[in-house]
Amino acid sequence: MKILDCTLRDGGYYNSWDFSEDLVNDYLTAISQSGISHVELGLRNFPQNTFLGAFAYTSEDYLNSLALPENITYAVMLNAKTILSSNKSVQDAVNQLFVAKNESKISLVRIAAYFQEVESSQAIAAELKKLGYKVCFNLMQASGKPAALITETAKTIACWNTVDVLYFADSLGNMNAQEVKRIVSALRKEWHKELGIHTHNNMGRALDNSLLAIESGVEWIDSTVTGMGRGAGNTATEKLLSSISELKDKDRQQDKFYPFPIYELVIQRFEALKKHYGWGDHLLYFLGAQHNVHPTYIQNMLSNSHLGKEELVGSIKFLIEEGGTNKYDGKLLETALSLSNVNNEVKGQLLKPIFKNRDVLIIANAPGTEQHKRALELYIKKHRPIVIGINVVDKINKSLFDYFCISHNLKFLSDFSHYQQLNKPLIYPKHRFKEDEISQLNSLPDSIDYGVKIAQNKFTPKTDSCIIPYDLTIAYAISAAIQGQADKIILAGFDGYQSTDKRQQEMITLFHLIQESGNKIEIMAITPTTYPISKGSVYALL
Repeated sequence: MKILDCTLRDGGYYNSWDFSEDLVNDYLTAISQSGISHVELGLRNFPQNTFLGAFAYTSEDYLNSLALPENITYAVMLNAKTILSSNKSVQDAVNQLFVAKNESKISLVRIAAYFQEVESSQAIAAELKKLGYKVCFNLMQASGKPAALITETAKTIACWNTVDVLYFADSLGNMNAQEVKRIVSALRKEWHKELGIHTHNNMGRALDNSLLAIESGVEWIDSTVTGMGRGAGNTATEKLLSSISELKDKDRQQDKFYPFPIYELVIQRFEALKKHYGWGDHLLYFLGAQHNVHPTYIQNMLSNSHLGKEELVGSIKFLIEEGGTNKYDGKLLETALSLSNVNNEVKGQLLKPIFKNRDVLIIANAPGTEQHKRALELYIKKHRPIVIGINVVDKINKSLFDYFCISHNLKFLSDFSHYQQLNKPLIYPKHRFKEDEISQLNSLPDSIDYGVKIAQNKFTPKTDSCIIPYDLTIAYAISAAIQGQADKIILAGFDGYQSTDKRQQEMITLFHLIQESGNKIEIMAITPTTYPISKGSVYALL
């Protein structure tokens, strides 16, 4: 019997795979002390058009920056769709996402596929096996499939000779004991290697189904700490460990597990996360599973704070009556829910194309910068963009910056002592400051004097100055990057404000004005942001 804990992978559906490093370290330490031998760290993905955290990509560079306990076998999940929809050959797509096993901290790759994707997935398994990985194959939405189809599918996969473990998943969380036994029996007719099960708790049966699978000879059991996972979640690791100690096993395999580190982890770290994100049992998950409604519909409905109780009930009623909702469709869900003013003359130096053929990374001193410090520093060292700090940024190694940007004197005065310690050039509008205020900056080499004017509903970069709609340093910095002919502008640490905060609306207006100004330059955030701009992830770039 092997337990594969997939907290960081399945739990990522609640927090965009954005776990803090402290939590990850505590989690892996507890797992390594518990006797659990396998951990699925996350997914392996191509870049997405939104922010996703480290474990949505689980990149080799990021993993190499972590101190992973050595007594654990590490895995990632690869959705077959990731490869099959990539517009690349299977070989090229797999080799873009994976290195050879002997160059990676990953030993095991689990391919997740729907039954209709099985035939197309043969080449994916072959390529991964060629790279040296142990390969698992996870059959999604196995519940309700005809026994003949399940058996024939197992035979097909067995004939590949590339898959080591065959999993079946209770994707909709509606399996009962009889269904678990039926599927195991159907698979065993043609599959004679190890079997695994991945359960969901939509109807409160995840743990019971896992224990029944063990009794039925299934060797691999998935779990997550506190059951953290999509929808109602999974078999809870702590409950599984507690329960298997009571199993009648002549070989006493369960004696190799020591659950108390996991108990401590639950109390100290994961109970607060569960309270915040709200996974677990809920009537809507039960009803959804009962009527084959994909749990992502329910998860998104429950996370929508604008929905009242009657609207929630009406939405689930619509989805049940709609039918065909065992695959998530955002448009269908939408249908269900339809229910400084400075008076000095503006002037500056002619700004030359100093950023030509270079990406410009603009960093703000926000919580998102601190949260993703390690990845941002790895990204800078790997890709060598021009790095501009907004005012003073103390959360990133200052040696990695090329410039610091200031646009108004109040912020300058508040950070004056910090600027005196910098040995980096500034981008600043000299005309907005008194001579005695900037006298201390003369020692900074190659500083750039770029003018600025504030005018409502205007965004106009010019050769020696710019017009921006609000007194926002980021607006000024973007203007300078555009006029300096940057190839692309990348933002980090622009988390956003509360929706009721005036600054949030100002930033939204700013980005709309940039878009309407006719400037074709791409602007993309690589840390979480609430602003209406292109989104990616720093972890996808490592």
